Amino acid sequence: MPRDELSDLMSFLIVAKERSFTRAAARLGTSQSALSHVVRRLEQKHGVRLLTRTTRSVSPTEAGQRLTAALEPAFADIEAGLDQLNQYRSQPSGTVRITTSSWPAMNILMPAANRIMAENPDICFDVETDPRLTDIASDGFDAGIRLGERVEKDMIAVRIGPDIRLAVAGSPDYFKKHAPPETPHDLTAHNCLNLRLPTWGGLYVWEFERDGHELNVRVEGQFISNDPDIVINAALNGQGLLCLPDDYVRPYVASGNLVTCLDDWCQPFPGYHLYYPSRNQNAPAFRLLVDALKYRGKT
Repeated sequence: MPRDELSDLMSFLIVAKERSFTRAAARLGTSQSALSHVVRRLEQKHGVRLLTRTTRSVSPTEAGQRLTAALEPAFADIEAGLDQLNQYRSQPSGTVRITTSSWPAMNILMPAANRIMAENPDICFDVETDPRLTDIASDGFDAGIRLGERVEKDMIAVRIGPDIRLAVAGSPDYFKKHAPPETPHDLTAHNCLNLRLPTWGGLYVWEFERDGHELNVRVEGQFISNDPDIVINAALNGQGLLCLPDDYVRPYVASGNLVTCLDDWCQPFPGYHLYYPSRNQNAPAFRLLVDALKYRGKT
């Protein structure tokens, strides 16, 4: 296969996966018009339309979907083969692409990544924060960081943090006006700060457990956000009760700016894990990251 056509196929694959010439061009470091020309050239050469284009979206045709399904594993094998070459270098090198959410990115991943980059100038990290559960294999990531209970079973998972628990909390000013709930059922009488999570298909349902009894509560209130930091800000300003993993709110509880309640209903669950497909485990740069993140404390 001519080298130019191989490059064209890679460009088409990224456009098809991103479903956007704009995002694909940014990822490839080229222009939208150049990418559009590449796709048209492929379509003309093979005599079949590969993408359906509208003013708002780009989507693969049936032929484009079949080509995408064929190209993904082929390019994944090529990428894995190139990664193997790094084993023969005297120094680890290459780019490690990670998808995660903001809190573990800042508090778990970045301390390790900063140490690795300082000691290994040929290693690069490409970190994308996204609250959704990303398909790391099809989206070109080497690994993801998520809570243990959210990791797919076909992935290798490495614990990178202790068990955590949810915390229900409000400001001292809020509790001056409202008696703390004694059971999750009492939350119906409170102004609760809702968190919108794409992975749950909408608003997060607050989850509780005590003495083996599980209880899920759909709460209501005046405020909704998809950003935990904004939810915390609303709670600090006395707007209502939040429910977040305790690692988000621990500093505010320690300073006295937030007060927890329903503690006996908030049981531990598996903390953050690094997860990845087995093909990634032999790249030296990636092995450095796994070793640096591996949790060695008590669960």
